[in-house]
Amino acid sequence: MEIALVLGLSLGASAVYSVLSIINRVTRDVALSQQTATLNTSLSDRPVFDLIYQVLAIVVDLVPVALVAFLLWREQRPHLARLGVDFSRAGRDTLGGVGLALAIGVPGIALYLVGKALDLTVTVVPTDLGQHWWTVPVLLLSAVRAGVTEEVIVVAYLFARLRDLGWRTWPVIVTAALLRGSYHLYQGFGAFVGNVMMGLAFGWLYHRTGRVLPLVVAHVLMDAAVFVGYPWAAATFPAFFGLPG
Repeated sequence: MEIALVLGLSLGASAVYSVLSIINRVTRDVALSQQTATLNTSLSDRPVFDLIYQVLAIVVDLVPVALVAFLLWREQRPHLARLGVDFSRAGRDTLGGVGLALAIGVPGIALYLVGKALDLTVTVVPTDLGQHWWTVPVLLLSAVRAGVTEEVIVVAYLFARLRDLGWRTWPVIVTAALLRGSYHLYQGFGAFVGNVMMGLAFGWLYHRTGRVLPLVVAHVLMDAAVFVGYPWAAATFPAFFGLPG
């Protein structure tokens, strides 16, 4: 029941909406590759209120992370050991996350392009936020939100609670990976496959190391590159990304 409530307040709900989204997309007359999915959308036509709404949305989305931290808090240090949170090797974990981002991110771009070519993936628009002084900081905060929420809940929390229920390692890894893929289905089937593969890799690494920080760092770096770097790259090389010039 606790797992259902936590997921219902966070990424489980996202998965339900994402499944409905892909059903809606594939039942249209327009090919998937000709449809778009915007990741960071404007929430107001007034810049000041758009900024307030963006920051508030990020804070609210992090509440389920605070919830699982509360649920798995231990009296003894490290307090969040059951979530794989331990900053005793922060430098090493950060370097590991950078390497993991490179190892996962480059094949991820290739898979996206293949998915577009095979009409299995929609055109992903990282942001439609205007050019404001706060645009890049908000996009970076959005990347932090995604990295922290997904890795802490989908990997660390599910590992802890499903093991409490007696699940073996690989069923936990596969279940978490399928959940990760399901809430990315709104981007198309290519995104589902790519995120399942990423989930399998991340789950296996978490099982081997018991540390979630490298996964968070890798995820934040990959999303930051997409949210901030992709718009420039897509505008500079539109044909490479399958966009109109």
